[in-house]
Amino acid sequence: MEMLCFSFWTRVEAMYDVFWHQIDEIIKTMLMKFIRMDQLFSLVICTLLLLKAAEGVTVPITFVQSAVAKGAVCLDGSPPAYHFDKGFEAGIDNWIVHFEGGGWCNNATTCLDRIDTRLGSSKKMDKTLSFSGFFSSGKKFNPDFYNWNRIKVRYCDGSSFTGDVEAVDPKTNLHYRGGRIFVAVIEDLLAKGMKNAKNAILSGCSAGGLTSILQCDRFRTLLPAAAKVKCVSDAGYFINVKAVSGASHIEQFYSQVVQTHGSAKNLPSSCTSRLSPGLCFFPQNVAAQIKTPIFFVNAAYDSWQIKNILAPGVADPHGTWRNCKLDIKSCSANQLSTMQGFRTEFLKAISVVSNSPSKGMFIDGCYSHCQTGMQETWMRTDSPVLAKTTIAKAVGDWYYDRSTFQQIDCPYPCNPTCHNRVFE
Repeated sequence: MEMLCFSFWTRVEAMYDVFWHQIDEIIKTMLMKFIRMDQLFSLVICTLLLLKAAEGVTVPITFVQSAVAKGAVCLDGSPPAYHFDKGFEAGIDNWIVHFEGGGWCNNATTCLDRIDTRLGSSKKMDKTLSFSGFFSSGKKFNPDFYNWNRIKVRYCDGSSFTGDVEAVDPKTNLHYRGGRIFVAVIEDLLAKGMKNAKNAILSGCSAGGLTSILQCDRFRTLLPAAAKVKCVSDAGYFINVKAVSGASHIEQFYSQVVQTHGSAKNLPSSCTSRLSPGLCFFPQNVAAQIKTPIFFVNAAYDSWQIKNILAPGVADPHGTWRNCKLDIKSCSANQLSTMQGFRTEFLKAISVVSNSPSKGMFIDGCYSHCQTGMQETWMRTDSPVLAKTTIAKAVGDWYYDRSTFQQIDCPYPCNPTCHNRVFE
């Protein structure tokens, strides 16, 4: 009996040992899983923080109330506005003044269409904007300019900040005063510390990129003589090319914009002394005469120009180009051939600045529009590169005179680093 009991309890102890060994292994496994989950959670948190940093800070709006007395107002008569993220540390006397884009209005009807939107009234503008890319305050994401004073000027005049018509039509109450807004904003910033600027950049995207071209030399005259001043145009090099229908829609449109807004007086005299004012809205007729150093960031297949200059709806009544304009991968062989022709015209138009060492260019072979204000195209591990160089490094090297940069990409679809736009 004793042997039988001993054998029984031996088996129980063995089972007990196995049971607790299994429990121990289960606990260890669970702990390892928790540790992995904790590591994964930490990784997710770090990733989100990095993404948030890449998105940039949210910057409140500032209304330039003093501009109203000068008649420097939006289309509806409301005051102009900007968003100002102040510089710090070594960048406290360095300034980026960036002008927002948003197309143009060419007559009273199209300008009236804008007054109920942010493009015609500061009353309709978002009260905050997120700064990233060229405007990021993170050294990792914007190493050359992160601690500068960074200003985004809102666009509400419809003329690339060139208009100046004294009379206000009582029927429409439209104010064509973009040129006055430009000066009033710069004066306001000078009073807030830009009068002590050591370094300054005038920049802009799209219609604002055109502003940075047309107003580049004027900006230089408004800044301290001792300041190092340069300009950067992002997607602002609009070219005078015929639409797929054979009509010169953009030439006629620009002529109407200049006439409606009274822009001629604010366009470079080096151009208006030779050509009609409407033609002086095209950078190809202005850029070579710009004395201030300027850098051009542009896609050779600029998506806005393809959609609105090469194949606008009026030139494509049957919508043949619709899918192609939404996604370059949907273009037919014939459409791609036409777009290659557009690239040829674009390169011809920008060649007028290629022999100037003070002028830089980053012309990628992408289907894109405005690339400096987004982190993914400004500077990230997967950003577009030319000569193994991101836009951020190219602009930084050029501004600080570390090296010149004039690179033109090979034809689409040769560059695998492109972030080609896909529209819905």
